[in-house]
Amino acid sequence: MDTLSIVCQFLLSLSILIVLHEMGHFAPAKWFKTRVEKFYLFFDAPPFNSLLSRKIGETEYGIGWLPLGGYVKISGMVDESMDKEQMKGPAQPWEFRSKPAWQRLIIMIGGVTVNFLLGMFLFAMVLWGWGKQYIPTAELRKDGMAFDSLLLQNGFQQGDLILKVGDKPFDRVDPNDFRKTVMLDNVRQATVVRAGQEQVVTFSDDFAKKLPKVLKNELLSARVPFVVDTALAGKPAAEAGIKGGDRIVSLNDQPVVFFDQFKALANQFKSQEVALGVVSATGDTSTKTLTITEFGTIGVGAKLDGFFKKEVQTYSLGQAFPAGVEMGWNFLSDQMRAFGQMFKGNLSVKDNLGSVISIGKLFDPAWDWRIFWSVTASLSIILAFMNLLPIPALDGGYVLFLIWEVITGRKVSDQFMERAVTVGFFLLIGLMIFALGLDVWRLF
Repeated sequence: MDTLSIVCQFLLSLSILIVLHEMGHFAPAKWFKTRVEKFYLFFDAPPFNSLLSRKIGETEYGIGWLPLGGYVKISGMVDESMDKEQMKGPAQPWEFRSKPAWQRLIIMIGGVTVNFLLGMFLFAMVLWGWGKQYIPTAELRKDGMAFDSLLLQNGFQQGDLILKVGDKPFDRVDPNDFRKTVMLDNVRQATVVRAGQEQVVTFSDDFAKKLPKVLKNELLSARVPFVVDTALAGKPAAEAGIKGGDRIVSLNDQPVVFFDQFKALANQFKSQEVALGVVSATGDTSTKTLTITEFGTIGVGAKLDGFFKKEVQTYSLGQAFPAGVEMGWNFLSDQMRAFGQMFKGNLSVKDNLGSVISIGKLFDPAWDWRIFWSVTASLSIILAFMNLLPIPALDGGYVLFLIWEVITGRKVSDQFMERAVTVGFFLLIGLMIFALGLDVWRLF
């Protein structure tokens, strides 16, 4: 059911983004009296072609079977359909190639413009509807934070409380902010409170490159006791009689005060039988015997919320719009900076590139609408950014050639465009296969 929920959310989000992106091309094409032959959600490639289609006026609207994107087929335009026969005839008044360069440029940038505006609008609506919920780091002064093994290897200790990352105050428990500051701002130090004293933690040179390998929710978090939220059927904990609400307080007589302590101990007893001290929700104490899996787990979900007071930063509608624009712009800026860092070799491409599998992991299996719209807003900005890359077959490739035409007054030949689009198309296919291969490799 979790997988089905994620797939449905992914398809819904993708459909919204594709339809509105293609509408960004379709609308200006119609305004400039350019014929649009097809408007498709997903690709209608052989062997199944379209699942649904209907022709209204001069345009065929449809849904393809291959959910890797969508397209509008504009008459007289060299695109991924490779319809060379159409391009052999003389240019007709209704064709894309007969329109002035400035009109063709507006048609081509329409899709990414819609995606940029949509991302900012959705960010604004999320802020207006839900606000920003966070745990202030001041709430964690007693027990501190829990950290992933990568951070522990780089000088952090369980129970540390981060005050600053570089010179930037760290006043909210926000792993994304930590990751972004380290990876994009080249920060190599953090100030923490440890045993009541402030100390500076210095990271290794390859720390930023390794950060993408750590899941966001495991990077750093509030330090919490090990209270079971759910026990998965058929797994060691459930078979031993452990239920939701139970608290694990020891492992082989070694005290467990916090969840991170249990994870560290469990990794020492992989595939071994252990005795767990358990306190039920009603206060009854018992000992449960079970075998820890080869992965150091017992098959439960830990309760992570409800131990600390969260604060919500609320926004009026008037406040939400400029804040949404700022969020969208900052997100785009971060993507551009990350791309630059990968180009320079400061960030690993293989650790930061992903396919539909990586995108699917962004959604909450429980179908949380706040998360759904936040992810959709982020994907809209990413889609716009990726489409602006100067690669033929992407909008950015066409825009590059059109800007050249506007500046020089010389139009790129149709023959050159056909070759460029062909090269760009196979480059994109290769990139998609590579990204999918990385995700499959990560799974296994």
